[in-house]
Amino acid sequence: MQPMDFERARYNMVEQQVRPWDVLDQSVLDLLLVVKREEFVPAAYRALAFSDMEIPLRVDGVDTGESMWAPKMEARILQELALKPQEQVLEIGTGSGYLTALLAHKAQQVVSVEIDPRLEAFGASNLARAGVHNVRLETGDASGGWIARAPYDAIVVTGSLPVLPAAMRSQLKVGGRLAAVIGTDPVMSAEIVTRVSENGFETVKLFETWLRPLRNAERPSSFRF
Repeated sequence: MQPMDFERARYNMVEQQVRPWDVLDQSVLDLLLVVKREEFVPAAYRALAFSDMEIPLRVDGVDTGESMWAPKMEARILQELALKPQEQVLEIGTGSGYLTALLAHKAQQVVSVEIDPRLEAFGASNLARAGVHNVRLETGDASGGWIARAPYDAIVVTGSLPVLPAAMRSQLKVGGRLAAVIGTDPVMSAEIVTRVSENGFETVKLFETWLRPLRNAERPSSFRF
């Protein structure tokens, strides 16, 4: 059996999946060639590291119920956030640490909060092995944001939210951007929310998608018919 050619698979991922999804920022495409995605997926799924799919996060043979995003989603969100080298980022849900690593290459520091200690340990070991040092990993429930290190230049939420909590939005600096998938099954959309002033926010809907909900995500206070 031929060993897998990771470099060819990585190149094909960028050219056949990511670029056709309107990811045209060369710095993002270059980064996907540098950060080794196969080093962040669970060992059992290594051959699927570059597939156009979510990858289940099984740690020590146990299904955590979480998944890695598909590569094109990671790349598109990274592009739309347009991070700058001096910026501070909050990531809600560390998972495998792969998206964390991409964010860290673009920003000054990433605070990444994971509610599941198994995933926090898995992500931490992956990031350490990849030599990513400008990440502060914390364990806890950040479903309402992470006020301890606020405010942030950017916030990324890796699970879907039925509604965007006001508390989370308020942790953005003016000019800050928040990337999240908002809505409930079957209608969810990936959105970028920008804080344009102290009390002003603008929302851009990028694309429709589906993402498993963030644990303990805030629910709408009431349903109106």
